[in-house]
Amino acid sequence: MSLDYIRSYYGVPAKKGARVEAYGKPGVITGASGPHILIRLDGHKNAHPYHPTDGIEYAALRAEQQKEKDNG
Repeated sequence: MSLDYIRSYYGVPAKKGARVEAYGKPGVITGASGPHILIRLDGHKNAHPYHPTDGIEYAALRAEQQKEKDNG
């Protein structure tokens, strides 16, 4: 599976290089492995698989929600 599939199926803005928080720890998406996104946490050498909707906070989604909140 690919990040395109993950974006479509789960409705999340998962893109390579996107900033995220995995269970409160900051990191960056490096790719996909099956139905999981690969995240390299800040300060770590290797990426690990995470479910796209379980404990993941997407910086792009958070920014969009803040913009909506500010506008209305």
